[in-house]
Amino acid sequence: MAPRREPVETPEVDALPGVPLPHERDRLIGHTAAEATLLEAYRSERLHHAWILGGPKGIGKATLAFRLARFAVAHPDRFGPETASKNTLRVPEDHPAARQLKGGGHPNILHLRRPWDEKSKRFKSDLPVDEIRRTVSFFGTTASANAWRLCIVDAADDMNISSANALLKILEEPPERCLFLVLSHAPGRLLPTIRSRCRRLDLAPLEPEEIITGLRELAPSALPSEADLMEIAKTADGSLRSALTLLSGDGLTIAKGVRQLAETAKGLDLAAVHALADLVAARGQSDNWDSFQHIAETWLHARMRQALKSGIPNAFEYVGLWEKTKKAIGESDALNLDRKQVVLDFFLALRGLQAF
Repeated sequence: MAPRREPVETPEVDALPGVPLPHERDRLIGHTAAEATLLEAYRSERLHHAWILGGPKGIGKATLAFRLARFAVAHPDRFGPETASKNTLRVPEDHPAARQLKGGGHPNILHLRRPWDEKSKRFKSDLPVDEIRRTVSFFGTTASANAWRLCIVDAADDMNISSANALLKILEEPPERCLFLVLSHAPGRLLPTIRSRCRRLDLAPLEPEEIITGLRELAPSALPSEADLMEIAKTADGSLRSALTLLSGDGLTIAKGVRQLAETAKGLDLAAVHALADLVAARGQSDNWDSFQHIAETWLHARMRQALKSGIPNAFEYVGLWEKTKKAIGESDALNLDRKQVVLDFFLALRGLQAF
């Protein structure tokens, strides 16, 4: 008899150590208006079969999507008295649907995201068409007459042209009693044909106070001083995920370093840049790398808005620099290139901007 193989646990893309995944979370931080919109839509006579949940990365779109999915599975009768009595989409933790989803998944909920490549030991760089085609077997299985099936695309920004067209095809001919929840960090960049077949609901960035509430709930043992906690909340730019990343590793140090060096880039201190780049690119410190990306992007966007407001020529150079940096980051991750060089190139390019 062949020896029994233990199941291999597949990593989850965008997972943070020690932080529960969106499908495991019982509570939603913020977004009460968006939740109310989804609840009322679910109970309405004309429920749209596909929704785009838009907003910056890490603000809770996936948590809200799973919250609606869990609710629909637990309350399939949209017009029944039990559904009508609810004020939120919360499902008690001891409900069978909640326990099953938290335990690893529910047969009526399909979560599509960038898959893990066991051969290369890294996540795929995009959401491939084969993942979208999983909807064929998912919706092809027999379900009970009153059951809802939900597909969460997380995130649609990761799709390539083939997977986007595959999603479009099924959105054009949706199965009965199905809901599509399409998450997007930049909905305006999705195919217009996909946008036209979905109802869009944009989620606002979280307020600093909401960020602090989330940090106290999700990382109570790692909280810094009140002053640093508030600085992290403000620096996170409305993203709870970014705040959690800043909280770990050297996130706060990197945030302060990026801002200081960026503000003085015309007289760039190369020694300080090299020291910061070493910290960002330190082996095994992926949180530092994530922190750099978030701070660099938010600083550039803020600087561009300031330049546009002041009428400074060439203000859109900041956008071009971020697009160039984002491409370098992607290549570095995909090809395992030198992260330090990406940081150095960012500050050197910033120093040369005419709009600075």
